[in-house]
Amino acid sequence: MHLKPSFFAASTLALLAQVPAPAPNYVQDHYTKREVLIPMRDGVKLFTSIYTPKDTSKTYPVMLQRTPYSVAPYGPERFKRGLGPSKLFMQEGFIFVYQDVRGRMMSEGTFLEVTPQRVHKGARDVDESTDAFDTVDWLVKHLPTNGKVGLWGISYPGFYAAAGMIDAHPALVAVSPQAPVTDIFVGDDDHHNGALFLSQAFGFQTFFGWPRPAPTQVWPPKDRIFDPGTADGYRFFLRNGSPEDLGKKFFKGQVKSWSDVIAHPNLDEYWKSRNLRPHLKDIRTAVLTVGGFFDDEDPFGPLQVSLALDRNSPRTERHLVMGPWFHGGWAAPGYHRLGNVDFGSDVSKHFQETIEFPFFMHHLKGAPDPHLPKAMVFETGANRWESYDAWPPKETKAMTLFFREGGALSLDSAAPSHGSESWISDPARPVPYTQDIELGVSKEYVVEDQRFASRRPDVVVFQTDPLIEDLRLAGPITAHLKVSTSGTDSDWIVKVIDVYPDNAPDLESQEKNEKGEPEKIKLGGAQQLLRAEVMRGKFRNSLERPEPFEPGQPTHVSFSLNDVCHTFKAGHRLMVQVQCSWFPLVDRNPQAFVDIGRAKPSDYRKATQKLYWGGKDGSRLEVGVLK
Repeated sequence: MHLKPSFFAASTLALLAQVPAPAPNYVQDHYTKREVLIPMRDGVKLFTSIYTPKDTSKTYPVMLQRTPYSVAPYGPERFKRGLGPSKLFMQEGFIFVYQDVRGRMMSEGTFLEVTPQRVHKGARDVDESTDAFDTVDWLVKHLPTNGKVGLWGISYPGFYAAAGMIDAHPALVAVSPQAPVTDIFVGDDDHHNGALFLSQAFGFQTFFGWPRPAPTQVWPPKDRIFDPGTADGYRFFLRNGSPEDLGKKFFKGQVKSWSDVIAHPNLDEYWKSRNLRPHLKDIRTAVLTVGGFFDDEDPFGPLQVSLALDRNSPRTERHLVMGPWFHGGWAAPGYHRLGNVDFGSDVSKHFQETIEFPFFMHHLKGAPDPHLPKAMVFETGANRWESYDAWPPKETKAMTLFFREGGALSLDSAAPSHGSESWISDPARPVPYTQDIELGVSKEYVVEDQRFASRRPDVVVFQTDPLIEDLRLAGPITAHLKVSTSGTDSDWIVKVIDVYPDNAPDLESQEKNEKGEPEKIKLGGAQQLLRAEVMRGKFRNSLERPEPFEPGQPTHVSFSLNDVCHTFKAGHRLMVQVQCSWFPLVDRNPQAFVDIGRAKPSDYRKATQKLYWGGKDGSRLEVGVLK
């Protein structure tokens, strides 16, 4: 695809973040490569690249990755530039195995998007856990291993890692699902609380979704050139109509995954079968789950995998790592900043050297136990790592933040007097998710200065007074909104923001001025996005059975935002913004109770929105606070 890199960042970050940067020819000098087709129990063969250390004086454990993207480069004489999760693994020495999953690239079989997990009764009952089992079984029987296998992956490969630890082969002893796709209707990638993440989902399918009639080493097909005709995603999606209109115009019915999105607007069996959480039980491998608080794609997945293991597999050795990373940023070298937010140190190096590498070395090579805690979490704002014996931390105390008159946000436990604020939401002029001109999804939007949004009349703003002492939030944030709309449906977006004081010191930019000196980034008064989430209003009571709003009738809409671990420093403010569009990150809600995927131009209508506060059932946030 000839697109701006940001338009297909969902895939490129998953791939590029896993490629270390060693010296040229290191892999070729130290490893022997072979390519094989490994048979699965139903006869389908999966293409697999194997890199074995040239030092044959000892046996090695296996580091396995299963991917839908590609094990490229193909050919026994062509080598990857780097192997494993980081260069530490490559220099230590493992057998590295990369496999094209069923139906992708050079593997046989039929590909299924986020393969449903099946009950295993016979040879034809195959899924990603059986394919992982059969792969591991072949590897330990045909390679000079020490009998131990580790499995890891980021994003989509993270899904295959999580699925691979279900009913796992006894030789699979350590697994690290990193930003794993886990439940793609509720909170990962394509959907959040039933709302379609439009630019992300469409951008991904423009290169990933085309049918693959036969094994191939080239992807996407050369004849699938996509030309959006503009670098402005806001304009592109606004002028191309509903998701169904987009599919007809650009996919012409050939991208099944996009057609499935249109055909399944509610949480039905199609989506339920692709929820991995119920199957994460009685896991026998050690698990290191990794995610990023500032992941623009999958912050939901790692948190939910961790919770599922806590509930359904309490005897499993399990660890959770959450850092201030974008999607796959923990595998990137020199990660100490995202956008205008500096983290004070190389947080990826810390993870690779003190957490990830020791975890696999202990379980695969018998190195000393690093005694990793249950949860290792980076506290943004304070810029420090914290360890906990549970996540969310048991030490948190519940606090309610009340919306008040005049845009105030109160830490006072007393519920405020009643009031409301109204505004007009117009689908023809939706609130943009970024002030930048982006065709796809910028990884920096998750920390972007929100002053561009707070100046709009269709965004309501509440904030605390300057804090007199640090306020530490940890765990999920729950929004309880009391709202009404003149329409019969509406989206509700809540954003939690850290507001810097006006005298906040400048930050040195990575850009240079004409004198070659770092330019200064003005942070005074900045409104840094910390966490945001959308609830498609018709799903407020059930993702399976949508309900219209009664026009003008006050209604409760409650939903959770993904977890945070953040210190609002003394002198800062905590701000909340509420709005009804977030475009084109989220597809437009017509504000009428219709099938949004197939909405017609006449369905999109202006609506008067109202937010109510006061009393115990008024609009508020519930947070967890650490002392």
